[in-house]
Amino acid sequence: MNFPVLYLRKGAERRLKAGHLWVYSNEVDTRRSPLTEFEAGVQAELRASNDKPMGTIFVNPHALICGRLISRNASHGMTPQRLTQRMETALALRDRLFDKPFYRWVFGDSDGLSGLVIDRFDDTVVVQISTAGMELMKEAIIRAVQRLVHPAAIILKNDGKMRKVEGLDTYVEQAHGAEASLLKVEENGVRFEVPLEGGQKTGWFYDHRMNRQRLQAYAPGKRVLDVFSYVGGWGIQAACAGASQVTCVDSSSSAIDSVHHNARLNGLDNVETVEGDAFEALKALADEKEKFDIVVLDPPALIPRRRDQKAGEQAYARLNQLGLRLLERDGLLISASCSMHLSQEKLTDIIRGSGRKIDRFVQLLEQGHQAPDHPVIPGIPETDYIKSCFVRSLTGFF
Repeated sequence: MNFPVLYLRKGAERRLKAGHLWVYSNEVDTRRSPLTEFEAGVQAELRASNDKPMGTIFVNPHALICGRLISRNASHGMTPQRLTQRMETALALRDRLFDKPFYRWVFGDSDGLSGLVIDRFDDTVVVQISTAGMELMKEAIIRAVQRLVHPAAIILKNDGKMRKVEGLDTYVEQAHGAEASLLKVEENGVRFEVPLEGGQKTGWFYDHRMNRQRLQAYAPGKRVLDVFSYVGGWGIQAACAGASQVTCVDSSSSAIDSVHHNARLNGLDNVETVEGDAFEALKALADEKEKFDIVVLDPPALIPRRRDQKAGEQAYARLNQLGLRLLERDGLLISASCSMHLSQEKLTDIIRGSGRKIDRFVQLLEQGHQAPDHPVIPGIPETDYIKSCFVRSLTGFF
């Protein structure tokens, strides 16, 4: 294939050589290859400043990440065949990891498919496309899904924030099969049903699967508070594992409805809910002198951009202080983060500081990571984003 050529500025190839797959617009030699000459989504050959071929990329001249590496072979573009091969390779890993078809099938750059996420919910597949290059491959993606797993339904949930950055319209579309309104999930032996309309991201967060499984070991006989509960992923699993009572907190009325629905689905009668802002709800519970054996804090990304770092870290600190205050003397705090810009070490330090602020002695028991259907590429720190700390809190110990 004959591709147009995009040239890098001198030295800009170092990060790509180290394993990254993104090209930023300020790394492009716009004198030799003006970005305005490229159409959004087009495939191009990438070359270093010394003319050495670096591979092929998807180009979007309108985005800060203007290039996404498809292959390190300059003659290999993203064809329907190559797309299918990579999806098949990703599928083989998930089928080896999990005995039932509930998982993240494709995790973007980690599976060599930048801009594409696919989640599998048994015979329903949800596809999320976030880049112009992958949008042009939409029909090939649908055909590959049909060929590889023969689903009853394929849903395109293309309403993510990244699409606006890429200059793409947002939409949700039934691409194949009968219309689906509910997504059925089975995780760690617990059943859930999630409404597709209004659901977050693809509808479910498989990334904390292993951390929720670890919660089950601590839950029997305990009183559990699940904050930012969404549809009850943590809380319902704790209840199914034998928690004596579970309280789920979320600001969304539809999410709260789903918590009750999922409790009934699993035959539970010990799950209650609080609808409202998480910080305000935690303060109100503290004012009411409520105490819990386990508090789970799994907020949305409080540091969405690097410029939000300081304010976001302060929000995590306030949140963890509130959570620790609600624990019984020998209680367990599970503090999670999906903020790419917050490291595991920084989260641990925030918890340490929060404990000292309210005179708690804290012990770090375990650290959790994202599930293996969200593989990390060492050269791409952005693929490593989930972390959790299991912390025991003691009052008056020292």
